[in-house]
Amino acid sequence: MTAVLAVLGVLAAVGGCRSSGLDLGGKHRSPEESIRVLPDHGAKAVPPEGPLEVRLPSGRLERVRVTRIESEAPAVVPGRISEDGLRWQPRPGTRLALAAKYSVDVVALDGHGRRSARRTTFTTEVPAQRFIGYFKPENRAVVGTGMIVSFDFNRKITDRAAVERGVTVTSDPPVEIAGHWFGDDRLDFRPERYWVPGTRVTVRIRLRDVEAAPGAYGIQHKTVSFTVGRSQSSVVDAAAKTMEVRRDGALLATVPITAGAPKSTTYNGRMVISDMQDMTRMDGRTVGFTTPDGRGEYDIKDVPHAIRLTESGTFLHGNYWAPVETFGRENVSHGCIGLRDEKGGSGDAPAGWFFDRSLIGDVVEVVNSTDRVVEPDNGLSGWNLSWSRWKGGSALR
Repeated sequence: MTAVLAVLGVLAAVGGCRSSGLDLGGKHRSPEESIRVLPDHGAKAVPPEGPLEVRLPSGRLERVRVTRIESEAPAVVPGRISEDGLRWQPRPGTRLALAAKYSVDVVALDGHGRRSARRTTFTTEVPAQRFIGYFKPENRAVVGTGMIVSFDFNRKITDRAAVERGVTVTSDPPVEIAGHWFGDDRLDFRPERYWVPGTRVTVRIRLRDVEAAPGAYGIQHKTVSFTVGRSQSSVVDAAAKTMEVRRDGALLATVPITAGAPKSTTYNGRMVISDMQDMTRMDGRTVGFTTPDGRGEYDIKDVPHAIRLTESGTFLHGNYWAPVETFGRENVSHGCIGLRDEKGGSGDAPAGWFFDRSLIGDVVEVVNSTDRVVEPDNGLSGWNLSWSRWKGGSALR
């Protein structure tokens, strides 16, 4: 039975939403009022002893979780929040792993009980003359049928064939899987068509002592796997301002949306969900949307149900600040896709409904936008390449 959801979401506050002069109704806040995380987001070569901490100038930290990701056994870094709620630190004596990637997820309350959230990542130092590949998805994950296995290397690879031979991706049931290089530091793998639900995919990483560049040798020797869940894909029609959600081929719902405004249109093409946060902060300064005085065009600390579609900042997310009549009628965002939501996020609102039914690896395709097709290396967007072009990017062919 097809459910038609009355949805109202607008999208104008996303890390990568591009756009019009939509009034977000919020005050610009100085960096001193923000959640402060050390190391900085995207920091590389962090020593195993840190620094590692989370601080607030006021309010209270509600939740801090620091996790080692992209490993065979993801582990949480032990730590505690101070009695005044303003600081989180790891347990004394804690040392981070070398050549590892960590995520820091923080939820905080201000003096009025309003929640804000922040997520950052950093990587620790890699021993001299060594290289490592940071990969997705995580071990033992259940993913959507559009999942692409992606490796980002910490240094430029000159012998791509040697590195590609050191990574084997197989599936049960078996299908042909090919690698594709994007530049000299990224290697992705996918089959010709979306994975069949129930497929188990195994990634064998045999890069220990592989010479990727003169004098640079690998250190990884591990096997990880993930399982493909049910089939769900969504088509966003930017002209009709609707999103059709299909599960196992059947229409599950038609949802009113808002897409990019005429001056900041949404990319066309197939994009894969790569990250999901129940709440996040979106600051225009992080993607170059600034006012003449250097402030962000928007800064929303509590954007609910945020689903990342591209690395450049295209999200599908909840919106509680737009008028109901916007959804299905106007495109007003900075390039993202907006669904109606409530402040704090509601599972009953359209954004919450979609979030609860989505997996990392699900495909969201945008059609009938006036923008160009998204680049295949912008997020996990490799499905926009034909199979022949994809295989042509392998170093082994």
